[in-house]
Amino acid sequence: MEIKELTIENIVVGTGAAGFQAALRLHQNGDRDVAILTERMNGGTSRNTGSDKQTYYKLSLASGDMDSVRTMAEDLFAGQCVDGDQALCEAALSARCFFALTELGVPFPCTEYGEYMGYKTDHDRGRRATSAGPYTSKLMTECLERSVREKGVRIMDRMQVIRLLVRDGRIYGVLCLDNRERDREGYVLVWCRNVILATGGPAGMYHDSVYPVSQLGSSGMAFEAGAAGKNLTEWQFGLASLNPRWNVSGTYMQVLPRFVSTDQEGGDEREFLMEYFEREEDMLSMVFLKGYQWPFDVNKIFGGSSVIDLLIYQETILRGRKVYLDFTRNPGDGAVPFEKLAPEAYDYLKQAGALFGTPIERLKQMNEPAIFFYQDHKVDLYHEKLEVAVCAQHNNGGIATDGYWETKIRGLFAAGEACGSHGVTRPGGTALNAGQAGALRAAQKIRLRKLHGRERAVSDHIRQALREEAKEFVNLPMQARGTMALGELWQKAAVRMSACGGMIRERGRLERALREIEGELEGYLGLVKTPSTNQLSLFYRLRDMLISQKVYLSAMVDYIKSGAGSRGSALYMDENGRLPEGNLPELYRCRLDNGAHGGIVQEVTLWGRECRAQWRPVRPIPQVDYFFENQWRTYREREMV
Repeated sequence: MEIKELTIENIVVGTGAAGFQAALRLHQNGDRDVAILTERMNGGTSRNTGSDKQTYYKLSLASGDMDSVRTMAEDLFAGQCVDGDQALCEAALSARCFFALTELGVPFPCTEYGEYMGYKTDHDRGRRATSAGPYTSKLMTECLERSVREKGVRIMDRMQVIRLLVRDGRIYGVLCLDNRERDREGYVLVWCRNVILATGGPAGMYHDSVYPVSQLGSSGMAFEAGAAGKNLTEWQFGLASLNPRWNVSGTYMQVLPRFVSTDQEGGDEREFLMEYFEREEDMLSMVFLKGYQWPFDVNKIFGGSSVIDLLIYQETILRGRKVYLDFTRNPGDGAVPFEKLAPEAYDYLKQAGALFGTPIERLKQMNEPAIFFYQDHKVDLYHEKLEVAVCAQHNNGGIATDGYWETKIRGLFAAGEACGSHGVTRPGGTALNAGQAGALRAAQKIRLRKLHGRERAVSDHIRQALREEAKEFVNLPMQARGTMALGELWQKAAVRMSACGGMIRERGRLERALREIEGELEGYLGLVKTPSTNQLSLFYRLRDMLISQKVYLSAMVDYIKSGAGSRGSALYMDENGRLPEGNLPELYRCRLDNGAHGGIVQEVTLWGRECRAQWRPVRPIPQVDYFFENQWRTYREREMV
C-alpha cells in the first residue's frame, strides 16, 4: 500500500471553534507552516449544535457587576477536580478571547454604550453568561473560518487522522486516511513537530446523545499513543429533543411547557410529573429552574430541578414510554398560577413580560428565535409536540494536559472538548471559553518553545520505524475476516454504553460492559467484515470508538472501586442496587460524594491492553506576584528573547 508523505511543521486537527482559533493564533504568532486537517469541513459540534440561547461564559463586562480574574478562576476551580492553573488561564484569557471574537464579527449583544451585559447560568454566582442566540458556536466557527481563510492558512478537507505517530514521548507525525476520492483508498503520512487536537469529545460512544451526528470524536488514537485521560467519569447529561438533536434548556423550560408521555404507539397520553409532586406550583417552579439548572445534577434531585430528569428517565427507560414537550397548552390545561410560583420564577417571568397565555405564546415573547430553530428543522411548535429524552451532551473530562494545554506527549496538545480542563460541574458556557483559551495557550507554548530553543531533527532511524508502523496500520482492514457489519457493532456498542455508562451507573453492569468491549477489541479483526473502500473510514472510526469506550469504562469502574459516591451528572447505584419501579426516593438508591474526592484528579492511561488509573491532587490556583516591575522583567525574558 503506497503512503504519500508530506512535511508540515504545525498540524491542527478539527475545524470547530477551537481548531480555527488554534490555527489563527499560530498564524498571528508568525508561524506560517500550518495546516488544518479535517475529516469533514462542515461537521462537528461547534458548527452544528446549540440551545435556546447558546451561552458563552466570560468575565463580567457591564454596569456595576463586580468581578475579577481571581474570582472567576475560583468559581471554575470550585467545580471540583479542576486544575488551578487551567482555571486561572481560562479566567484571565476570557475577556481577551471574547473581544477577539467580537472583532471578528460574532454578534454578541451590547448596550448602546458598548457594555456587554450578561445573565446568570447554571453553577454561576454572577452574571457572566452572554449569547449571540441559538447558534453562538456556529457564528463563532464561521467568523473564525473566514479569518483563517483570509490569512491563507492551508485547510486539508476529507483527511481523517487515524493514528498519531509517537516515539519516546514525542509526536513526530500523523497518519491520515485520504477520503477525497471515494473509489480508491489512499493514505498520507504528515511529518510534523506539533499537533493540536481539536476533535471534540468522543460523542460517538453514546446512543442517547444530543451531539450532532457529524460529531464522533477521536480520543481513542490519543489514548493509544500514550496520552492520559483525565476526569473521564465526568459527563453532562441533560434534556434534549431527539429529532432534531437539540438541547431544550433555558427558555424552553422557563416558559413552563406541558410534559406528557405516551405508549410506543402514541396512545395513553398522560401528564406524568404530577405523580411525584403534590402541588402544581411546585412542579412548575422546578420545570422553570430546569432552564438554567439544565444539566442533570445529583445534588439537585430531592428538592431540586434534577428530579425532572429522573422522572423522564423513569418514564422512558424503565416504563418504555415516550416523553414529549407540548408548548400548545398549559400544564393541566388550565391557567398557570403565576402568583404561587417560586419567587425566582415569578419575578423572572414578570420582568420578561410573560405572565400570560400558553407556553408557545410565552416563548414567542421571551425568545422567538428558539421557535425559529425548530421551524428551520420542519418542526412547528405551534402545533406539534416535541419528543425528548435525557441525553449525553458534553464531556467535562477528556485528554489530560498541563497549563499550556500540552499532553504528556511532547508536541501534542488538546483544545476544546477533547481536553479535560473541566471538573465535576462547571458554569454553563465555559466550554466555548475554554476552547478559545486553550487554543491560545497551545499556540503560545509552540511559539515560546521555538523562541527559546532548537528542536532536534528527526533521525532516519525514527522515521523508518514510524513508516513501518504506518504500513502495519494501513494493512489492518485487509486482515478483517469476520461476519458482523461495522454499523451493527457500532449500534451494539453505543446502546450498551448509554445503558451502563450514562447518568445512572452500577458496578456490575459497568464491569460486564468493559469485559465485552475488551473482547471486541481483542477480536476486532475476526469479528467485523472486510471493509470496502468506502467503509474504511468507519472501520478506523469504530476501532477508535471502542478504544475510547474501554478507557472511559475503566475509569468508571476504578471510580466505583475507590469508594467515591454519586456526583455531577452521574448517579452511582449502591452495591447490589437495582432499578425497580416505585416512588422516586426508593427508586434511586445512592449516596452522594462527600467531597473528599473533589480535590483529587483521576487519570487513566492505556498501557498495551491494560488501563491503569492513578489519582493525584489538583494543581492549585497559582499565587502570582503582581508587582508590575517584577512581572515586566519576567515578561521580557519570556516573550522577547
